[in-house]
Amino acid sequence: MHIATAESLEFQQKRIEKALEEGRTSEAIAIWLNLHPADRAEVFQRLDEEHQHALITNLDVASIADLLEELDDEEAAEAAEEIPTDKLADVLDEMEPDEAADLLGDLPPEQAREALAEMEDADEVRPLLGYPDESAGGLMTTTYIALRRQTTAAQAIEFLRQVSDRTEIPFYIFVVDKERRLVGVVDLRDLLAVPPDTVMEDIMDPDVIYVTAGTDQEKVAHIMAKYDLAAIPVVDSKRRLIGVITYDDIVDVLEEEATEDIYHLASVSDEDIDPESPLIEQLKGRLPWLYLNTLTALFASWVISHFENIIAQAAVLALFQSVVAGQGGNAASQNVAMTVRAIALGKLSPKALVRVLIKQFFAGLLLGILVGSVVGIGVYFWRGNLYLSLVLGLALVGNLSVGSVVGVLVPLALQAIGVDPALASSILVTAVTDSSGFFIFLTLASHFLSKIIGA
Repeated sequence: MHIATAESLEFQQKRIEKALEEGRTSEAIAIWLNLHPADRAEVFQRLDEEHQHALITNLDVASIADLLEELDDEEAAEAAEEIPTDKLADVLDEMEPDEAADLLGDLPPEQAREALAEMEDADEVRPLLGYPDESAGGLMTTTYIALRRQTTAAQAIEFLRQVSDRTEIPFYIFVVDKERRLVGVVDLRDLLAVPPDTVMEDIMDPDVIYVTAGTDQEKVAHIMAKYDLAAIPVVDSKRRLIGVITYDDIVDVLEEEATEDIYHLASVSDEDIDPESPLIEQLKGRLPWLYLNTLTALFASWVISHFENIIAQAAVLALFQSVVAGQGGNAASQNVAMTVRAIALGKLSPKALVRVLIKQFFAGLLLGILVGSVVGIGVYFWRGNLYLSLVLGLALVGNLSVGSVVGVLVPLALQAIGVDPALASSILVTAVTDSSGFFIFLTLASHFLSKIIGA
């Protein structure tokens, strides 16, 4: 199947809409079903509510299940609310247990209870409902392949033939003991390469990488990426196998976490909002941090107010104070990004803190010297004032050094008090570098004021 372009999807969308408007529902469904499942979801999202309702109420159970698995959680829940309870139960039975559990968790409680009560495979889904969405338990599926130690390769292959259409874990066979404790893992390539009478115990890798049900989803993603795993088993406190997380679930996690970090670095507290979100949601997600930013800006202005007399005597200082503050903020922001990333990946340990701070201080010092020298020389040729150039250059050296250290300390301090480092770091760092930049620059200028004025 070829990859659909935005133009081709728009064309198919118009065909579907026209067919639905003219009462040719079967034709609209045929056009829609001819698309790749991911493209079906995209086209469905583009339809208005009336067309979505006309389409989803006429689809078969399997097609609805495929659609709901492809849609985002919120959109899947909205679509599911249009489906009668008895049919929704059949749809949930058709879905993978983890996907069904996610959907049930997003539905209105009464609808979720009724649908769960009518499901045939409710026992596969019910255990997953007790785990937080952002934990390994909330991500895992209960459809996986687990065999005993003495199962032969021939028996395993025959078992795979029987369950191939009922599991989404085709990469590994997990080996468990009689208590269902995880004891090993077998790669399917190894299974196919051994004689038929070879038992699992002889070919399994006993050093299994696993996570517990309460492990945060971001940590799961990092473990799978680090060890290049297509799937990872989930165990309980007694190491009993209770589920498996697959790579496709982790791709979604990485997208969510990346979006969250980007929004937080921009001081947007709700990563679910987008340009088309309701105004009230936009205000709730953005306004508190703009208020905080306003307070920090006022604090920087308060610092400047202590040097009003200096600026009044040498108005030229007002031209360059923002350069010092801005460059310090830029250096700090670079370190914030590196530090937040290092924290997220678990690469910054408390033992390394002093070493990192020293290294970043000298990095900031060197950056300040390099940037300050260029700016100082440029300003000298522009304004012809040697002392102004000297003050500006030294201030840049000082503030870039401060900014580099602050860019590490602030995220670590926020993490220590339980605040997401990505969420508030940029505002606090900007407050520090602006204030320190103005203070350093204007303090130096006050010492050389007579030289600057007289030059």
